[in-house]
Amino acid sequence: MRLRLSDLATMTDGEVIGADVEIDGAAIDSRTIERGQLFVAIRAARDGHDFAANAVAAGASAVMVDHRVDLDAGVPQLVVGDTIDGLSRCGSLARKQLTGPVIAITGSVGKTSTKDLLAAICREAGVTTASEKSLNNEMGVPLTLLNAAEATEWTVIEMGARGHGHIRHLCSIVSPTIGVVTTVAAAHTELFGTVEEIGTAKSELVAALPEWGTAVLNAEVELVSSMASVTKADVLLFGDDGEVYATGVELDDDLRPSFMLHSPWGVAEIRLAVAGMQNVMNALAASAAALAAGVPLRHVAAGLARAELSPWRMQLLRTPTGGRVLNDAYNASPASMTAALVALSQLDVDRRVAVLGLMAELGDISATEHRHVRDFAESLGIRILAVGTSLYGDGVEVVELDQVVRRLGEMGAGDAVLLKGSRVAGLEVLAGELLRGTA
Repeated sequence: MRLRLSDLATMTDGEVIGADVEIDGAAIDSRTIERGQLFVAIRAARDGHDFAANAVAAGASAVMVDHRVDLDAGVPQLVVGDTIDGLSRCGSLARKQLTGPVIAITGSVGKTSTKDLLAAICREAGVTTASEKSLNNEMGVPLTLLNAAEATEWTVIEMGARGHGHIRHLCSIVSPTIGVVTTVAAAHTELFGTVEEIGTAKSELVAALPEWGTAVLNAEVELVSSMASVTKADVLLFGDDGEVYATGVELDDDLRPSFMLHSPWGVAEIRLAVAGMQNVMNALAASAAALAAGVPLRHVAAGLARAELSPWRMQLLRTPTGGRVLNDAYNASPASMTAALVALSQLDVDRRVAVLGLMAELGDISATEHRHVRDFAESLGIRILAVGTSLYGDGVEVVELDQVVRRLGEMGAGDAVLLKGSRVAGLEVLAGELLRGTA
């Protein structure tokens, strides 16, 4: 999105040093900067101010900093009190340029997949801007807005939360017209304390919607459906007992669901391009949001048939020797772990192994939830290889990451393995090794 540096200065209470140039988008990583973008120097594990010169050399037209930095003469600098706050304010200015529906998505599980499905639907209807991968925090959200295409008709924003008030802050930047809550479940309980507290945090999205907006809520989760009481917006429920629901769900040999979608806008046959029964609910959430935003039903069906998920989410792959690899290694919570184990059990194979890493940030319930996962896997006849953690309890073999491929042995057509764990486990590297046949 093209914006004048002077307008950004007004929005951020900052000072422009140098020429009043036009910027076209923004970045916080000097290695990914594109020509014409604003480089925002963030103080984190590394100080972005140290890389401002690199960003300029790579094509940045200006830099946002919290103090004047030593750059070649003539490079414009926008000096602000705090660059993270400045980035948020710039995102708010970019949001004001968007005239079409702005749809925000949150939830304990499924928000990225729902975002991917919804973005695919909206792209059938027109120019769409959507959060990349899982850029859902106080930096990723404004960056998505600042990098929106000028002709954007549909905007899809994912929102995460690591504490109360986080989603409220993101809503102050985004001003969503439609809000989607996928579900509330045990995830990040170490940060929130209880599932109920997680629900309260997620409800900040619903409470922020305008009266003429729409809250799209999961009818099957009471902590979500009850959020109808905190919004002035219209409410549209998805799932069983909701207005948008599925019948006749079937899975093909690659775990891709097909079903009949029922809605106030009509009925459509849906064939998902992505794997996993859990993506039926994600598809219903995406469909409900799209329909509420005015996307025709035919585009809903077409988008879902072409959609692709962000990396390491329910990717069903095949090894050179014919084995199946279900790569769902991006992250893990008790709910998503259970869904992934069910998906593994639905593959028509003789041997099923779940390579599981730590489920992080569960706090006091961590040991109990890991043992519940072990018991559930055993009930499905699935063997567990635990990577780097003994929390899954007795009877579970614990191995290091570099031992997994050898312990699995050769995988033939009758074998399937699930890769699943929180980001700290780093299990995604195993998919590449298995696909190369590395032992």
